[in-house]
Amino acid sequence: MRELADPERVVQAGLHRHRMLDRGDPARVIYSFSFYERGPGVNWLRVQTDNYDQPFNMAEGMRLDLGSTAKLRTLVHYLQIMAELHERLAGLDARGVEQFEVPYPDRLSRWARERLSNNPDLGLSEFLEAALQRRYSASPSRRFYTGGGMHRFSNFSPDDDEKLLTVLEAFHRSVNLVFVRLMRDIVRYCERSVVDSTVGLLENLDHPLRKAYLRRFAEREGGLLVNRFYRQHSGHAVGESLEILLRRAGSSPKRLATVLRAVAPGIALENFSARMRDLLPHTQLTNPALAKLYRNQGVERLGWSDRAYITRIHSLELWVVAYLHRQPKATLNELLRASRDVRIAVYRWLFRTRHKRAQDRRIQTLLEIEAFMAIQQAWQNLGYPFESLVPSYATALGSSGDRPAALAELMGIILNEGVRYPTRRFERLKFAEQTPYETVLSPLLAEGQRVLAPQVAMAVRRALIGTVQKGTARRIQDAFLDRDGRSLIVGGKTGTGDHRHRTYGPGGRLLKERVVNRSATFMFFIDDRFYGVMTAHVPGPDAAVYHFTSTLAVQLLRLFAPVLQPLIQQPPATLRVAQGQDETLVLPGIAQSLSVSQ
Repeated sequence: MRELADPERVVQAGLHRHRMLDRGDPARVIYSFSFYERGPGVNWLRVQTDNYDQPFNMAEGMRLDLGSTAKLRTLVHYLQIMAELHERLAGLDARGVEQFEVPYPDRLSRWARERLSNNPDLGLSEFLEAALQRRYSASPSRRFYTGGGMHRFSNFSPDDDEKLLTVLEAFHRSVNLVFVRLMRDIVRYCERSVVDSTVGLLENLDHPLRKAYLRRFAEREGGLLVNRFYRQHSGHAVGESLEILLRRAGSSPKRLATVLRAVAPGIALENFSARMRDLLPHTQLTNPALAKLYRNQGVERLGWSDRAYITRIHSLELWVVAYLHRQPKATLNELLRASRDVRIAVYRWLFRTRHKRAQDRRIQTLLEIEAFMAIQQAWQNLGYPFESLVPSYATALGSSGDRPAALAELMGIILNEGVRYPTRRFERLKFAEQTPYETVLSPLLAEGQRVLAPQVAMAVRRALIGTVQKGTARRIQDAFLDRDGRSLIVGGKTGTGDHRHRTYGPGGRLLKERVVNRSATFMFFIDDRFYGVMTAHVPGPDAAVYHFTSTLAVQLLRLFAPVLQPLIQQPPATLRVAQGQDETLVLPGIAQSLSVSQ
């Protein structure tokens, strides 16, 4: 890894080509590599290293945008849902399947009902294979309402834009728009299955939960805005925020008077008049005119929404500045508690039935958030390391982030046919060897926890193999050999992370862009014994210079193959068991048997 800081070594390694290290300083790229070996009841960490010479574990300690590796988590959850539907429907007769009620937006349940209605004896493995053959459009022409707004997504290759692809084909080729649409179907399934009482919520104006959801939206959205305005103004000196709002109000006497009376409602008429004349020195303001402005723009006459309409400043920003003007040392929690009624009042227009479309949009946003809570739980059960997901279809493309070590844990679950086993860093610890106090500690073989149906794990494993044989990771084929010189089967998933913060203006115009980092990842398994994750990463604005994709991570693993080959060709090591007689254990899918002694 350290050698790859040298441009000459980059050329020798064949990493200077397009979409690898053809741009940027190779010395700025941080590499991380983790490599595991399956054992009976345990996963052994054999290699974990990086070229980052700081006390920080790149594989386990960082949240990174790892791009399309999220498509693997999405695919696994999709097949879990299909297995759940199969379990619910397979025991019913044809009439029972046909009577299984499915709300209109839930396409996954509807497809499962139709499939099993036509073939009620279809086994789970065959059902999952059929689910992988469901087709989606890859067209980027449509916009999607997700994450509280309208979004447009694009494919990596424009050649895919006009295609209708199966889920399996899209996974092999990492086609974004298919997985955006697949995530949309997963969200709709979770919306209906997690909260059954919300059926009809969008269609029925008299639904008993409708006002409760609108109130929750107002409180949540208003809380986000209070947080934002607090961060903007809390560091200013007393009166400075008021001056900022007055400058934004321009030269309109009505707008200036509204800002003054909103932020300082108790200001005396004399002080108000003097301040207005200071702000508008070239405008003739008579005492009666100022008295009228003072009276008409006061808190007794105008609500917060009226003030926002007049000043063109958000009503919650006016409220936050007013609160901090009175109590400059107030905390965010204090403002959130104090603003609850104001937040509801600001969104009072939303509760009017003539705004049904606006209501539906906001209710849909909350339903999507609840769906992503369920999705996050399903991901977390398979090792996802964070407590929340970004509630957007873009999560299927990596917007919620991940960790290399967590991806390795998922690969271990798949390789172990759906069972999670603990990861060990040491086979044994010896103390005071060849002394009367010699002590040897060895871990007990743990009983695994089943977290995936074996049929789901096997279907995903076949999909990962296809990615290497005919998808985005083809260059790793034939890189690893067994002791007889035969190519070992390799499966995996690639991911390219291009993390940027963009600020948009009216009409979707891009105002500014800030590059956060860039990453290339390849999570893989070799035969049914080894697995791991290779990552290349450039942090900060410097990442804008680089154009590498996941091709770099795949080529790096191929470059490392000769170093790993001796370990791969080595027979599994004899393991010590804390208790029990000599016995023979056979690892699933591995021909060698192990003699295990106490």
